[in-house]
Amino acid sequence: MDAVAYTDAAVIEFVNKNFIPIRIPASDSELAPRFLIKWTPTLLILDKEGIAHDKNVGFFWPQELISCLLLGMGKTYFDKPDRTKAIACFEQIPTSYPRSSQAPEAIYLSGVAQYIEGHDVANLIEIYDRLKSGYPDSQWLMRADPYRLLKKK
Repeated sequence: MDAVAYTDAAVIEFVNKNFIPIRIPASDSELAPRFLIKWTPTLLILDKEGIAHDKNVGFFWPQELISCLLLGMGKTYFDKPDRTKAIACFEQIPTSYPRSSQAPEAIYLSGVAQYIEGHDVANLIEIYDRLKSGYPDSQWLMRADPYRLLKKK
């Protein structure tokens, strides 16, 4: 990723604004086993306590890397729980990167976070509807399929 993604100006700006990047070689005898790093690149999103909230293995193009990082940030906020910030991260993905492979998962998690906050089943139904219309071949539509049953007939 050094040759393409990490040299992209938008990626550099996004990472510098939102992260403290650390490079851990797969051969690192202490950290590689701790974070189960078996292959590079492995992208981990850690919180300030060093707890991993997201892990991805393999190469990303610049646009996919930013959406991947946004998804990891959202998952970190979701776990904290800071649902408002999580939803903002998740919603930025389908808005700014609608063709990203992370967009369907972001829609799913945004709806789940909204449901947890307000217990409004309309949020679950909206997950299904958004995925059905925008990402009909996504595994996330399959995961949201039970929510279609919540629609009133």
